[in-house]
Amino acid sequence: MSKQQILDALRRHTRETYDMPDLSTLNPITYADPVAEFRQKTTTTAGARLLEMQEGDDLDAIVRQAYPEAKVVASNLPGVAATLNPDTVSEAQQLARADVGVIRGDIGVAENACIWIPQTMRERALCFASEQLVIVLRADAIVSNMHEAYARIASSADYFHPYPFGTFISGPSKTADIEGALVYGAQAARGVTVVLVNKK
Repeated sequence: MSKQQILDALRRHTRETYDMPDLSTLNPITYADPVAEFRQKTTTTAGARLLEMQEGDDLDAIVRQAYPEAKVVASNLPGVAATLNPDTVSEAQQLARADVGVIRGDIGVAENACIWIPQTMRERALCFASEQLVIVLRADAIVSNMHEAYARIASSADYFHPYPFGTFISGPSKTADIEGALVYGAQAARGVTVVLVNKK
């Protein structure tokens, strides 16, 4: 059975339809201090590690200090002495060798510690294939809720340039089976460190 046949069958057997809810009256949660809320949710709800730096600090030194055992660091960010570059690898599978991947986040969301990651590298597998992921985020790019985040994304074509892909990431990958055994790193990074960049 084709996809179209399945969709047609669903439509034939749909008895009632409902309009989309009116979201214009929705009052999403806001915080007096979104940055403080983001800091708290990052280390609790999201289960990530939080490091802070000032503009102009040595990002590479911070990454090396956080992961002194890392042999393969993958990144295309300025200021990171990477051994693998997601813009120049011959195939995405090479990024699975990365002990640490360092990427840029563009929007942080205080209500759930999600970070919007636009694809700024040729091989986006870096976001998911490295053992440990470091996300560099400016403190002044943190908003209160997902509504504000999506409004920013929708208002700027830059978030899908030069590649038409982006994703939200919140903490390390984790999954649990029916018995409640929690496994980290099942679909992506085993651990996430957020480096928050503060203005001087």
